[in-house]
Amino acid sequence: MQYDQHTTKNILGLQLPTDPRWVNLAEISLEAILTDHAYCEQKAATTCITLIQKYSDKEKLVMGLAPIVTEEWGHFRLVLQELHKRGLKLGKQRKDEYVNALIDFQQKGGSPDERFLDKLLTMAMIEARSCERFKRLSEGLNDAYLAKFYRRFMESEAGHYTLFIELAETYLPKDQVRARWAQWLAHESEIMKDIEVRGDRIH
Repeated sequence: MQYDQHTTKNILGLQLPTDPRWVNLAEISLEAILTDHAYCEQKAATTCITLIQKYSDKEKLVMGLAPIVTEEWGHFRLVLQELHKRGLKLGKQRKDEYVNALIDFQQKGGSPDERFLDKLLTMAMIEARSCERFKRLSEGLNDAYLAKFYRRFMESEAGHYTLFIELAETYLPKDQVRARWAQWLAHESEIMKDIEVRGDRIH
């Protein structure tokens, strides 16, 4: 599939694109970007394991997420290899303001179905934004090898985003999923505005 700016927006629905200048900052602090990326892949794998454990009665979810665990952990190892190859170190895991802000938006009350939906949509949102950021890196990095490296990640994350939406629509009415997803998209754009104003990073 060919990805351009409009295609990515249509696929992901993100309301606020990453500032292209972010790639220049990423090149300056490559060790920090790769460290953030490594921990994000690690957390994606462990979150999928947690979902499988919590919702083990949902067979399609279990069967859908099991391969993602393997894939995300493989991505973690690839990023570690890239750090090692470049003589860089895996730094300390930092507080992830972006993910924490998404989690704060999850339903704390409501029905079990509503809480389940928000867990899936949180993951869908993280994967969507990761895909968009990896696209920026794949197009904007001067390092041709690393640009190709992130192109592969971009394509993988787009598939993950789709899976979480499809799983939500497997277990809940499509109208409910789409309505809540619209709320998530609006909220995420506000998170992004706040983060960019403060100059924080997202992998």
